[in-house]
Amino acid sequence: MDRDRSASSPKTKIGIMGGTFNPIHYGHLVTAEEALYQFQLDTVIFMPTGRPPHKSRKDLASAEDRYLMTVIATASNSRFTVSRMEVDRKSTTYSIDTLKELRRIYGEEVDLFFITGADAIFDILTWKDPETAVKLCKFIAATRPGYDLKKIESLREMLMGKKEVDPKNNIIYDMEIPALAISSTDIRRRVREGRAITYLLPDGVMNYIYKMGLYKNSS
Repeated sequence: MDRDRSASSPKTKIGIMGGTFNPIHYGHLVTAEEALYQFQLDTVIFMPTGRPPHKSRKDLASAEDRYLMTVIATASNSRFTVSRMEVDRKSTTYSIDTLKELRRIYGEEVDLFFITGADAIFDILTWKDPETAVKLCKFIAATRPGYDLKKIESLREMLMGKKEVDPKNNIIYDMEIPALAISSTDIRRRVREGRAITYLLPDGVMNYIYKMGLYKNSS
């Protein structure tokens, strides 16, 4: 009886929120919360990048600082967790390696959803081994109101080779989120210029930035 009941139970759904989080802000948190709600996820794992292959800048805070800021920002939400997987990786961070490791940990009994921005979703095409990536997880593209969804449809067709996709077999979903004019780039610039960043990110993250002197001399 128990075996029959478990066989019919729905799969656990885990969201993966990857990013540099340099720094993490309310836009990231709203996106993760919206994914929890719209896709009925059980949890969202925030995955700060360690050594991102496409971002080598002076204004990139250390992996440890970005990890700790993410922990601070998500601490009040019991359905948010933060992983050190990419932070502790000694080599360059590639999303495909992370997805393979997560699939190894959770097995096939879990649905993985990679959450990213609508523009960033197209980076899949430049990933190391994109063909494998789309077999390991599904993707959620966060869009702003008024976004042209035909762009996502064209990417879906490109990756799946079909114009009409059965919803059960879809690998790329769009998700509209509130239009918050907040960006990590703007926050870093404001810190550098000595301007206020209150209400753009959690107070704990703001206090950490000031305490550690982050972004003051970045350019």
